[in-house]
Amino acid sequence: MSNVTRDQARAQVLIVEDEPDHADVMAESLRKPGHVCTVVTSAQEAAEELRGGSFDVIVTDLRMPASAGAVMPGGGAIAADGGDAGLHVLRAARTLQPAAETILVTAHGDVPTARAAFKQGAYDFIQKPLDLEVFRNLVNRAAETVLLRHQNSRLTEEVENAGFAGIVATSEPMRRVLRTIRTVAPSNIPVLITGESGTGKELLAAAVHRNSRRASGRYAPFNCAGQSDSLLEDALFGHVRGAFTGADKDRPGVFEYADAGTVFLDEIGDMPMPMQAKLLRVLENGEVVRLGSNEPRRVDVRFVSATNRDLRHLVQQGTFRDDLFFRINGTHVHVPALRERREDIPPLVALAVDRFANQLATSPAQAVVPSVSDGAMMRLTAYHWPGNIRQLFNVVQNTVVQCLGEGRPPGEAPVIELRHIPDEVRADSPADDDAPHAGASLAGTSLEHIEKRAIRETLRLTNGNREHAAKLLGIGERTLYRKLKDYGLR
Repeated sequence: MSNVTRDQARAQVLIVEDEPDHADVMAESLRKPGHVCTVVTSAQEAAEELRGGSFDVIVTDLRMPASAGAVMPGGGAIAADGGDAGLHVLRAARTLQPAAETILVTAHGDVPTARAAFKQGAYDFIQKPLDLEVFRNLVNRAAETVLLRHQNSRLTEEVENAGFAGIVATSEPMRRVLRTIRTVAPSNIPVLITGESGTGKELLAAAVHRNSRRASGRYAPFNCAGQSDSLLEDALFGHVRGAFTGADKDRPGVFEYADAGTVFLDEIGDMPMPMQAKLLRVLENGEVVRLGSNEPRRVDVRFVSATNRDLRHLVQQGTFRDDLFFRINGTHVHVPALRERREDIPPLVALAVDRFANQLATSPAQAVVPSVSDGAMMRLTAYHWPGNIRQLFNVVQNTVVQCLGEGRPPGEAPVIELRHIPDEVRADSPADDDAPHAGASLAGTSLEHIEKRAIRETLRLTNGNREHAAKLLGIGERTLYRKLKDYGLR
């Protein structure tokens, strides 16, 4: 289930039935309690939907004609006469929609076959003619099973992610990032985090420390950008009294300060070459030498670094040491840009709205947190965010100030609307793989192309929920379904 359907206790249901009238009756009976139904009339269409859609429950007739040559996962073809086509749909569902439950609709003589289908993972079966109340109850139970499974998985994930406070990972790319960090954090292996500026590399570095065996030790972040050799050396390794004018006492550097903890060097790609050699010596020997001293001091630190630059390219250019690169690149974690994980934008917006609304309040009890209109959220989700999360938070802070600063009738809750969004975000065209470039004018663009883009972005915003997408687009579900087929969108 998508987040929308889960919150409203509704399931996405795929109905596979070759008799259109019968399929419509089943769909109508399920729409009454709020389920969202997609109806197809052949196993071939079912295979297409299972490949591209997202469903919680699949209801399929056991026997029905199937288009000749329809190919299911694994390369198996459905015979022209269909046979037990529902079993092919069941197997496809287990492969393509493993979290969904499948219900078979059978005639009386097919009961033995239906019972055998349990061994292949069917949830249950129901005989024709259908008792619609029994049918609804069966689908409801299947949907509840999926929902409970999802809730258990989510609770498990929340427990596992307890050390990832402030990191939003709804999208699969970010989930992969967290899985990698969760795996490597307990070890001492160096971690290199790459990604564009503003993607949250600092938060991930701190998460490595919090989830490590060194969590009780110190975490020492330091930004290498814009630092001269002497300042860097003093900051990282410290100095002894008299090392230079004004050095009136001994001072430990970052590495000594974080002994038994974690050192995080941000923007390591900007470190000057002479300092790279000194850093390499520390990482290889575990020893630092303070400025003005010849005495090495042992340190035991976990090393994490980050950069928005391509270190391999810098190595080829001769501006970054290859031996240092190999030393710091124990595990490489790449943080995707915000435009590459748009599913994370709505929860990030909600997090930012809550944070800034509370900051503006004189006390937590007086905080008024605005909601975000669908139109505003769609615009924020469609924007290409060159500055990533940092830019998003700045924009949201501005919208919260604008929204709460408006006068409104007593008792009316504040809502962030399109008018509150800064002009450069509101006026920008959605980034799109098919567009010439982000922010390009729509002049001369075909209406079909614009409509296709609007549908794709809206489905992305609603996590694939077609009913909600149709409402936001101002069209009917059937119209949206037809356009999806016309444009080849799945």
